[in-house]
Amino acid sequence: MERVKVNLQPIVSKINLPTVLKTAILPGDSIERLFIATQIGEIFYIGNGAIKTFLDIRSQVIKLGVRGGGYDERGLLGLAFHPQFNYNGLFYLHYSVAGTQGPGALPETSMPDPCDPKTINRKWVNRETQFDHIDTVEEWILHANGQPKKRRTLLNLRRPFFNHNGVNSLNFSPETGKLVLTTGDGGLGYDPFNLSQDDMEIAGKIIEIDIAKNTSFDNQHVVTRFNELPAPIQEILTVIAKGVRNIPGISFQRYYNHYIKYAGIVGQDIVESIFSFIHYKPIPVTELLMNSSPAQEISINFGWRGWEGAFPTSIMNVCSANSNLDDKTVVYYSEAIETAVKRIQPLTNYYHRDPRPDKFEGTALTGVHPYMGKAIPALNGSVVFTDLARREESRTPVKGVLAYTRVRPDCKLNDYNVIETDYNFGSESAYYVSLGANLDQTRLYLGVYSSMKVTDFNQGTVFEIIP
Repeated sequence: MERVKVNLQPIVSKINLPTVLKTAILPGDSIERLFIATQIGEIFYIGNGAIKTFLDIRSQVIKLGVRGGGYDERGLLGLAFHPQFNYNGLFYLHYSVAGTQGPGALPETSMPDPCDPKTINRKWVNRETQFDHIDTVEEWILHANGQPKKRRTLLNLRRPFFNHNGVNSLNFSPETGKLVLTTGDGGLGYDPFNLSQDDMEIAGKIIEIDIAKNTSFDNQHVVTRFNELPAPIQEILTVIAKGVRNIPGISFQRYYNHYIKYAGIVGQDIVESIFSFIHYKPIPVTELLMNSSPAQEISINFGWRGWEGAFPTSIMNVCSANSNLDDKTVVYYSEAIETAVKRIQPLTNYYHRDPRPDKFEGTALTGVHPYMGKAIPALNGSVVFTDLARREESRTPVKGVLAYTRVRPDCKLNDYNVIETDYNFGSESAYYVSLGANLDQTRLYLGVYSSMKVTDFNQGTVFEIIP
């Protein structure tokens, strides 16, 4: 793969943390506009060279950054426009609901100890009271007077911890026309309740929602499992993947008569991974509930929590006297064996520790998008991804990373190349928090924030990635 250098062209600055970047054509309009959703609950769009407010739901979003010193993974996490938004005005939101703060599902650390069974086989008990917050997925409509209004609730999900809720979590599939929801495993660390591999748990899955079916049903139930949902909602849900730790959405790339699906999985301690697949066996939730045959097994399994990308999930046993003797233990050995032949292999991995001079040491994957444009020829047909911050302890200020890879003809694990960026951030840190694209994937947008704290306001900039 070629070495690629790009420029970053600022589009808008001094906004709050941009979590979703995508384009749409407003009803009655003919111009594709860039929409920016911020974590605290604002949605803006760029029109006639100015930034305009599309929707402000800050009062409906949970108060962020109260715990954890200002860091938070909740908030407005998903925005998707109906494929016919230009005609019907329908769009969809995923956010953490104000007033739902709970105590969390575990009072102690989730760090597993292979020698202590109670830390390996935890159960999430008293779910109605022991949870962190509630996430909601809603359908909205933009009325002819230009005012958005909520139409109905599709899902209310009780989440065990504050993190791993996913981001850029709502996208429409050009293949099926359905709304796709990507959910993280519920958080803390090491998926303590193994929600991602339990077929009945909504956490840790990729789910299709048939929004054209049961269009009038308003779901007020708060649940964690598929079998707790009312029948009209069960009937519109299909599960296409499991084994998700945390995920910055799903993206689609046209390939002849098929679509390649890309899903990036945020790692635990070792590696960040990007997966790709074309064919999958969607399992309606109503069939999952019957549990009548092993043939009903969800076909796409990313392997978590037994596997972290291409590696069995490990913990470090620190030898304080000699760090060269630090030992890694496979923490969920039996689960790694069980899922070894069921999981799919990553398209590419990048590591938290990597001494190679032409690579980088990553922190967290924050976006994955195919690029089909011709303006940057070396990237045409490739998969571009972003990492939050290059892991270099001596590097100040902090800066994120752009990189790219491609699907190999033999579908085996591929390497990646760093994309050099020509932009001077000066003395400010530049965390790469989101990656977006326009409708035909010929333009890419990068969201950057100068702080890791959502309580540090107005420190965001959105760029277009240009030659």
